[in-house]
Amino acid sequence: MILQQTYTLSNDVRIPKLGLGTWFIDDDKAADAVTDAVALGYRNIDTAQAYGNERGVGEGVRASGVAREELFVSTKLAAEIKNYDAAVAAIDGSLTTLGLDHIDLMLIHSPQPWNDYRGGDYAEGNRAAWRALEDAYKAGKLASIGVSNFEQHDLDNILGACAIAPQVNQLLVHAGNTPVELIAYCESNNILVEAYSPIAHGEILHNPDVRAIADRYGVSVPQLCIRYTLQLGTVSLPKTADPEHMRGNAQVDFEITADDMDVLRNLRARDYGDHSVFPVYSGK
Repeated sequence: MILQQTYTLSNDVRIPKLGLGTWFIDDDKAADAVTDAVALGYRNIDTAQAYGNERGVGEGVRASGVAREELFVSTKLAAEIKNYDAAVAAIDGSLTTLGLDHIDLMLIHSPQPWNDYRGGDYAEGNRAAWRALEDAYKAGKLASIGVSNFEQHDLDNILGACAIAPQVNQLLVHAGNTPVELIAYCESNNILVEAYSPIAHGEILHNPDVRAIADRYGVSVPQLCIRYTLQLGTVSLPKTADPEHMRGNAQVDFEITADDMDVLRNLRARDYGDHSVFPVYSGK
């Protein structure tokens, strides 16, 4: 089963290939979502300071009945934090809010603050925030560290100055939006890519070409899309609070042919409906 499969990060930490994304899950519902997911076999839970649900996620982790060392919990440093002292305080803040003694993976959420996404130059601020992650990693507070939404020049800024290279880059990856060159660049630097919104925030459900491929395999569109990101070699992080969707999302033990992978890789579909207002979908 996919829920039992892992990748190994560059620091030898193992990370489950399929995880639960929690964006848009309210804090008061996050604990139930996490406990439901863990009961179904999920071991990888992804949250962020910006999601406003770290408290609920941590509660779910503690209430899950599964040993802490069997779970992989990720969170993200708020995109607006671009200095060392604020980053140190925020890392400790996440540990406190989650109620955990360590975090398995912590990322810089974006190379720019959300109100200037893909805008100004925050190279120095990102290096400062990265030093805070490195220090927390060295102190044992974080088992692994990485970035999110970082393009090649953003990665180069960190790689050129770091003591510890990023182990992960979490990116918007789905059929219809596959940053092939960036994924390859990450791989060449031993940086594992995590795919967020692998179902394109739900909009791809309406794509007739993708639906036709899914029908040929006898699977749902979400199952096809999740399998696609897994076969790209990424961690897949579909978001849901619905246990039935969680169960279905994990039923992806089939193989997409090389020809169909090429079709999905070359597909261009970036319509996110009402959610296009979010910087990660609009690109600005």
